[in-house]
Amino acid sequence: MLKILRERFRQGRRTLAFPEGEAVLPARYRGRPELMPGFATEQWQAWAAASPTGALTVDAEGPRLDLGACLFADDLEPALAAGAIRYTRDYRLAARRREDLLIRPGEQPRLAAPLEPKLLRLFARSLRIRQLCAGGSGADEVETAVLTTVVFDLARFGIQLVASPRHADALLVTGPVTRNMRRALELTWEAMPAPKLVIAVGTEAISGGIFAGSPEVVGGVERVLPVDLYIPGFPAHPLTVLDGVLRLLGRIDCGPTAPSPGS
Repeated sequence: MLKILRERFRQGRRTLAFPEGEAVLPARYRGRPELMPGFATEQWQAWAAASPTGALTVDAEGPRLDLGACLFADDLEPALAAGAIRYTRDYRLAARRREDLLIRPGEQPRLAAPLEPKLLRLFARSLRIRQLCAGGSGADEVETAVLTTVVFDLARFGIQLVASPRHADALLVTGPVTRNMRRALELTWEAMPAPKLVIAVGTEAISGGIFAGSPEVVGGVERVLPVDLYIPGFPAHPLTVLDGVLRLLGRIDCGPTAPSPGS
C-alpha cells in the first residue's frame, strides 16, 4: 500500500489542464484540414474523383471539403501529396449545424455555438449522457470512453455518462445507423425525458462514412433524429469531443462561432 501511495505522489496530477491549459496531442495527430488556394479547378476535380467517401467536391464556387465525411487519413492522399490540402493541429472541429462542416480555401473555422439560453440554464453545469453505438467499428466508442479516465476526467465539468436513457439529458451516438440498430436508436430516444439533446460523434455517425450507400446502413444520425452537435473525426479525438461538448454548454468562449440552429 505504501508503494502505491509513493508512486501516486511521484506521478503527481495526471488530469489535463484543458481548457485552461495547452492541449496535449500525439505527434501524428491530424486535426482540422485546410484547403490551399492557387490550384486549378481541373486539379481539384481530379482529386475529388479519388475521394472514396465524397468528402472532397467541386462546385461553381470551387473546391469544398466535408469534415463530416472526411476520414482524416489517406482518402485525400493525391491532394495532400500536391500540397493542396494540409492537416493542421487544430482539434476544434465540432459544429452545431451540418453546413458548418463544409469548408473552402481561406475560410475561418465556424465553431460550435452554445445552446439556447433556456437549455443552457438546464444543462450548463450538469449534463448526463447516454452513449449508444449504432453499428460502428468501436473506435469512436473507445475514444469516448477515454473521457471518463483520470487524464480527461469528464466528471469535473459536471458531465457524466449514464447507463439508462431515462437518466440522460443527451444521447451521444457513434457509428453509422444500421438497419438493425435504427429501432434501438429510436427507442432509446423515446425513453429519454424532455428536453433532450443528440450528439453525433465521428464521421460514421455524421454521414455514414465508409459505409454510406450500403443497403444495410440508414446513414447519418440526422436521418433518424435531430442533431444538436456534430463532432467530426475518424475516430473523433477525446479532446475534440470534450471541446465540442463544452462549447455546446457555453463553457468555452473563444474564437469565431457560427450561429446556432434556428437563430
